[in-house]
Amino acid sequence: MTTTEIAGFAERIRIETQQAHSDTENSVFVTELLDGKLDAAAHAALLAQTWFVYDTLERIGHTYTDDPIVGPFLSTELLRTAALEADLEFLLGAQWRAGLAPRSATVAYVDRMQQVAARSPEAFLAHHYLRYMGDLSGGQIIRRMLERAYGYDRDGLRFYTFDEIPKTKPFKDSYRAKLDAAPLDGTQQQRLIDEANLVFGLNGALFADLAADLDRYRTQV
Repeated sequence: MTTTEIAGFAERIRIETQQAHSDTENSVFVTELLDGKLDAAAHAALLAQTWFVYDTLERIGHTYTDDPIVGPFLSTELLRTAALEADLEFLLGAQWRAGLAPRSATVAYVDRMQQVAARSPEAFLAHHYLRYMGDLSGGQIIRRMLERAYGYDRDGLRFYTFDEIPKTKPFKDSYRAKLDAAPLDGTQQQRLIDEANLVFGLNGALFADLAADLDRYRTQV
């Protein structure tokens, strides 16, 4: 059976992005961070770059409220920008915005959203799917590993904490059902999958960019 014959578009997305997902998961920066081999500044650096991504994603999302493709997926329970800002204030202090700048890989990521996702509902949905479904899945594992490695409780981990989604599985099941029912033709479905694979690459590039500072983060452990 080919992927196009599999019942359910959500399952097709998962299968056709498996390799890109796996490649991104093997980031040396994330691996060392979760192993507790880097200092808290590395975590703050990751969250700072992530803030640029979500600030852009969620601002674009507001423009799709009435879109028949994207609209059903927009949920206030998912929004992460405020949680990221709370974490950054905890880690860096009240003046956390001072000197904050996107790295080159982050600029490329944000530019892709502004130039493509802002104009294409299916492209936006690819970004939305990868970020939030990732947060509700692997993000929860990351939260527990950061708790163990750095002794965080709630502060510093709000980004990974969904207070309004106490049970993630029903929410994810509902999200996947919406993907299956989304009014996308075959061409739009393929565009979404292609964009999803590209987004995994953008995330991988962001991690690689952060890895350029690994020695600095290691020396402060």
